Amino acid sequence: MQNRSVWERACGLTRTVVEGVAFDDEAQAIVVSARPVARARNRCGHCGRRSPGYDGGAGRRRWRALDLGTTKVFIEAPAPRVRCHEHGVTVAAVPWARHDAGHTRDFDDLAAWLAVRTSKSAVMELLRVAWRTVGSIVTRVNADIDATVDRLDGLRRIGIDEISYKRGHRYLIVVVDHDTGRLVWAGPGRNDTALNVFFDELGPERSALLTHVSADMADWIARVVAQRAPNAVRSADPFHVVAWAIEALDIERRRAWNTAKGRRSTRGLARQGRSTGDAQRISHARYALWKNPDDLTGRQRHQLDWIAKTSPRLWRAYLLKEGLRYVFAVKGDEGKQALDRWTSWARRSRMPAFVQLQRRIAAHRDAIDVALDTGLSQGLIESTNTKIRLLTRIAFGFHGYQPLVALAMLALGAHPPRLPGRI
Repeated sequence: MQNRSVWERACGLTRTVVEGVAFDDEAQAIVVSARPVARARNRCGHCGRRSPGYDGGAGRRRWRALDLGTTKVFIEAPAPRVRCHEHGVTVAAVPWARHDAGHTRDFDDLAAWLAVRTSKSAVMELLRVAWRTVGSIVTRVNADIDATVDRLDGLRRIGIDEISYKRGHRYLIVVVDHDTGRLVWAGPGRNDTALNVFFDELGPERSALLTHVSADMADWIARVVAQRAPNAVRSADPFHVVAWAIEALDIERRRAWNTAKGRRSTRGLARQGRSTGDAQRISHARYALWKNPDDLTGRQRHQLDWIAKTSPRLWRAYLLKEGLRYVFAVKGDEGKQALDRWTSWARRSRMPAFVQLQRRIAAHRDAIDVALDTGLSQGLIESTNTKIRLLTRIAFGFHGYQPLVALAMLALGAHPPRLPGRI
């Protein structure tokens, strides 16, 4: 009897009776024969309600448990079926494993914990399971947490953005809580229908409590937010607004490059050889023009000095980009005044790209002013997107988008997976 209690503790078994322990020579594993205690039997595997028995099922089955040193351990028990009033005929629940799983809860928890903290190869080698199996485990653990925790509770200020994965062919919408800095929701797509799924889960009452929504100026986000969160104030994303200026700057850089190379237009011309002379120097200055001044290397500073002396128009475009970045650096009323001066300067610049950008900013001025007043930035969500992109590399080989979303929620959400034996 004492040995059985030791095996119950060693395998993390609760509400379970250990009937015996044996070694399976064929599987080279320890097999622990067990059965649920009387009060844990004949319960639906989905909802846990006590239900009348239906039949003996497929007989005895095994669940992979945590290894004992270098030896695999399996829990073996009968798998009868019950007839649930809500879910129909289904396999009865067992205390040590989730429904429709081939591993114990402790094994699942350890696999999920390792998946968000270690490399793909380390998880596979340590647990001796296929990577697709880890994807299924991560999905189960995340679903278990979602069933007990409301991730969408207490939302007031959120950020919405989309991220591409699998080489840009597929997209996820991600929602971040600005107050906690946590990822609270992710789902496939980048259109009205996909974003409406989030608001359906949030519900009309909690949607009405949203005060601020930061996002890029995508029309589909604006439409859904205006319809589903009427009390929320839209805030422009400084990251994307400055990115508009970088795009306009790059148009001017290409114009300067074509001029230095002797081209009138980039259309209808065959590909020429490598740039030389001034065209080459302008081409190589691309990243120097893009980067923030504080991040420039010594060589890149020399490149900007050369542009200031030889290409006044391109230099003016660079200053316009930096002027817009300054607007979001100072924020508040000072930022609004700086944006007014920048708008006047861009209108007089006679550079079509920046004139068009000035009109674009004027169309979204209200949302930009909110960003200057509140200081909400998509820097948080861009950091989240970067982490998700790294997770997509780990999740390569998972089947479908659900394991990727589950892995992101476990890694970046407020409720990470626990280690076995810990609360």
